[in-house]
Amino acid sequence: MKDDGPALTPDLLLTAYATGIFPMAERRGDPEIFWVDPRLRGVMPLDGFHVSRSLARRLRKGRFKVTVDKDFAGVVQGCADRDETWINDTIFSLYDALFRSGHAHSVEVWSEDKSRLIGGVYGVALGAAFFGESMFSRETDASKIALAFLVDRLRVGGFKLLDTQFLTPHLASLGGIEISRRSYRRQLAEAMRQSADFHRQGRVPPAQDVVQRSGQTS
Repeated sequence: MKDDGPALTPDLLLTAYATGIFPMAERRGDPEIFWVDPRLRGVMPLDGFHVSRSLARRLRKGRFKVTVDKDFAGVVQGCADRDETWINDTIFSLYDALFRSGHAHSVEVWSEDKSRLIGGVYGVALGAAFFGESMFSRETDASKIALAFLVDRLRVGGFKLLDTQFLTPHLASLGGIEISRRSYRRQLAEAMRQSADFHRQGRVPPAQDVVQRSGQTS
């Protein structure tokens, strides 16, 4: 549905998330925004994130650096750097404003010498829900690494819901599932009644600790 209502602002965007909808654009150059309310919703159970043996090995090797909220704009730009993207200028500006107000966050994965941003994920925190918007990878498993560190941070911070919007084969391989709109709304309402702290974890933990806490390695 195209947005023909009030001008889209950061506050309106937060209200939309709290009621279960989110915005997208048809393409990078399209200034129009429409609201999305999927019949089936993708979620990542925070106790069901799956770390494969190959991902666990990559995490243990540690040939990367992970930061949090250090290059939000770079992560969004990385997510938009593809032939087809729903991230237009309006979307970028809105999420940048949410980041500056403390509602949006990013996890960045860098090359070992921190000279290149090789992957990342970003989203919005509200109540005890985290709405994952997009992730990208410029090297093998970089987006999976970002998601592993995000899930670990959300667990420590007391989050109850990680919304992935849609379920892709990539997310399904990591433990993502689809639930009905009704089930999602129920989980969302419960998460919105609670509070969580994205920064409770403090410093980014060693990758080995992330692997050990996942409990889903196989």
